[in-house]
Amino acid sequence: MAGNSKRRGAVRRTDKANPTAGSGGRVRRGLEGKGPTPKASERPGHKAYRQPRATDRQPTRKRPTRRGGAVAGEWVAGRNAVLEALRAGVPVTAVYVAERTERDDRVREVLKVAAERGLGIGEVSRAELDRRTDGAVHQGLAATVPAYEYAHPDDLLQLASDAGEAPLVVALDGVTDPRNLGAVVRSAAGFGAHGVVVPERRAAGMTASAWKTSAGAAARLPVARATNLSRQLVAYQQAGLMVAGLAADGDLPVGELTLGDGPLALVVGGEGVGLSRLVREQCDVTVTIPMASGLESLNAGVAAGIALYEIARLRSRLRPRLRPARPPTP
Repeated sequence: MAGNSKRRGAVRRTDKANPTAGSGGRVRRGLEGKGPTPKASERPGHKAYRQPRATDRQPTRKRPTRRGGAVAGEWVAGRNAVLEALRAGVPVTAVYVAERTERDDRVREVLKVAAERGLGIGEVSRAELDRRTDGAVHQGLAATVPAYEYAHPDDLLQLASDAGEAPLVVALDGVTDPRNLGAVVRSAAGFGAHGVVVPERRAAGMTASAWKTSAGAAARLPVARATNLSRQLVAYQQAGLMVAGLAADGDLPVGELTLGDGPLALVVGGEGVGLSRLVREQCDVTVTIPMASGLESLNAGVAAGIALYEIARLRSRLRPRLRPARPPTP
């Protein structure tokens, strides 16, 4: 009600109708200013003040885990793949055998090596092994390994320098099928390449399927990841490598690549689209595989294998002319 406000400094009427002094009298500080209004980020009640502090309190995202809290790794499925992984010293953590699996020489050797190294050996049903390997053709035998550790692209040049050889690097531009990646890794290891480079995004990684297709070659040949493939090719060019892109409409047949005996980076395009525009513009030359007119293109893994065979044949014939690349700058 008017005249009965309890606000500080307000006029209060008494029973004797004798008003007391208000804020303009005794309480002068009520009329003093409080200074400029603080910024929104400095006011505790404002959204702009709470938002950055809420972000700081967000928990960090953890890596995906399996039941039991163990960090999820990769599965290697198939008798040859598991045997090659053990022979190459891959840090296998456990071996799984399906019930009623025929024990041939490969299975017996796997079990013997696993027992000598003190690895866990488990016998599970075939249905359970199908589930754990995501339906891969495991042939009754599979193994778990830690998540793949990718190399740095410069490490491949250092590897060639340590061997006193001209580097041969295979770069994959948008290959999304892990089986193609595994096939390229296998061909690269067989024809003397020093490693394979894949982009971080929109490309296949070293999954269990890639492991199996490589038939254990991934344990012997490093696979590196590049944040930006186009920039990495520029870095290879600055290190003295020639960049050759494999394309259906290339400038010359791969067998006529006369400079293929020197430091070389062979770029293989993805399934269907081939080389991307930016990567193709970065290539020093494009090469092709001559084919019959009825066939337009080859599978990325097959095409890489044929091209690497031609390059290996050229390098073996001209081996005295091999020139090492300049070591990468730190």
